[in-house]
Amino acid sequence: MRNTVALFYLLFLSIQTVSSQEHTALVATTFTHQDSLRGGISKERSWWDVKKYELQIKVNPKDSSIVGSNKVIYSVINEYNTMQIDLQEPLQITKITQEGLPLKYKRDGSAYFITLDKKQLVGALNELTIYYEGKPKSAINAPWDGGIVWKKDANGHPFIASSCQGIGASVWWPNKDHMYDEVESMDISVNVPSNLIAVANGRLKSKQEQNDGTTTFKWSVVNPINNYGVNFNIGDFVSFSEIYKGEKGNLDCTYYVLRSNLEKAKNQFKDVTRMLKALEYWFGAYPFYEDGYKLVETPFLGMEHQSDISYGNGFKNGYRGSDLSGTGWGLKFDFIIIHESGHEWFGNNITNKDRADMWIHESFTSYSETLFLEYYYGKLAADEYVRGTRRNISNDKPIIGSYNVNDQGSGDMYFKGANMLHTLRQIMDNDKKWRKMLRGLNSTFYHQIVASQQIEDYLSKAAKRDLTPFFDQYLRDIRVPTLEYKIIQNKFQYRWSNSVDGFDMPIKINVDGKLKCIHPTLEWKALTISRGIDSIKVDPNYYINVKAN
Repeated sequence: MRNTVALFYLLFLSIQTVSSQEHTALVATTFTHQDSLRGGISKERSWWDVKKYELQIKVNPKDSSIVGSNKVIYSVINEYNTMQIDLQEPLQITKITQEGLPLKYKRDGSAYFITLDKKQLVGALNELTIYYEGKPKSAINAPWDGGIVWKKDANGHPFIASSCQGIGASVWWPNKDHMYDEVESMDISVNVPSNLIAVANGRLKSKQEQNDGTTTFKWSVVNPINNYGVNFNIGDFVSFSEIYKGEKGNLDCTYYVLRSNLEKAKNQFKDVTRMLKALEYWFGAYPFYEDGYKLVETPFLGMEHQSDISYGNGFKNGYRGSDLSGTGWGLKFDFIIIHESGHEWFGNNITNKDRADMWIHESFTSYSETLFLEYYYGKLAADEYVRGTRRNISNDKPIIGSYNVNDQGSGDMYFKGANMLHTLRQIMDNDKKWRKMLRGLNSTFYHQIVASQQIEDYLSKAAKRDLTPFFDQYLRDIRVPTLEYKIIQNKFQYRWSNSVDGFDMPIKINVDGKLKCIHPTLEWKALTISRGIDSIKVDPNYYINVKAN
């Protein structure tokens, strides 16, 4: 660990005293039949396990259209003959075949239900091919809305990219569009006009010029990949590369940027190797050495596309040149490079089973910014940064959403989630133990799909205490726990309020010049102190409110 500042120094920083927030009633969200089709693990999904996709698309920039096919290779878990495949309008499936014979299918919104004529025997490895075409949804404000971004660069060349987190991969290609079943490998072929370059996930296997003035770029992914992590980028790109000597050996790092931005990129992208060094220290080896690492300039801000990180931060430090923490530390690094690359560990390596548990992706990745700063600038800088991001917390609704309906919880999964983890770190009170826990997560759940409860149980075991009330408080409730206290004569009395039942988080305070760890509950407790003390100092690294009665 670099430039570590002793923790006790932080205990003397100013107290955060905020009035108690009332626990407001949550308005129930109405979910539709289509939400259930997208978010549920239906019988039409559960009987088969996707093994590989072979996606081929032809992209026509002139009319913003796609023509393509996807071969689905799957194993049979249970005998059944109806398969659900998802594809969103205005794209349309035109034909589906198995063993060269056409299959019947019917559409229900974005879900297509395919009737399989061949008997599906348990253990069999089968395949079918889906043909589709149309003009996919155009993203208006990617990456927040999703779809395809159709733009042109300063020289008039097409500049195109996909982004589909939340809205789903089926916005541009047909697949089993649910996070619970991650394909084990994938081939992606993208055909574009020959004056352009197409970049996708994994490694470039071939580049073949066609007779019609187009070129097909074939990319191959050999690691498991989640649906929204699949993408393509098209532009007048130039590239450069380097080798990072990491925990698992040589990692190929390749960068694709618009021709006019080459020199700026060579300077700004130095943050990539800094990121890899810091995050491999905290999280363990980069999870996709076999597929390499790519950073690709895109016409939108950014996204964690696996082994193919999308970059649109304008070659500036911070978040589009600004510091989200207001402390100045956020300008020490390129936010998009650090944050989106952090998702290679949390989001791509460890992937949530249901969209409701997106905190697993976003909270740990947001905290990776803090860990990056700690590695290079010390603990005090990192602590100031993560505390500074609290100004972006809304406490509008719980971080965890509703299950089985493709529902994402509050955006607080970013900044509140990071501060929740920072608070948990104070409970563990051991930096070596904290690092071991982070690395352990990435090895225990390597290339796995997980539910929140699995991560919560793992963290409870690492902390050697039942963290159920802790996670109920920060993930499933909108209230900020409040440490109430009063001093009567030489008695310091304290308790938790504004909290879930059973909330019992221990906390460090400084009383009369001495560091103490107290264990508040919802009931008043008392501590004998020296006479004349009329205030206390609370370690500000806990995300709590403090109220003096």
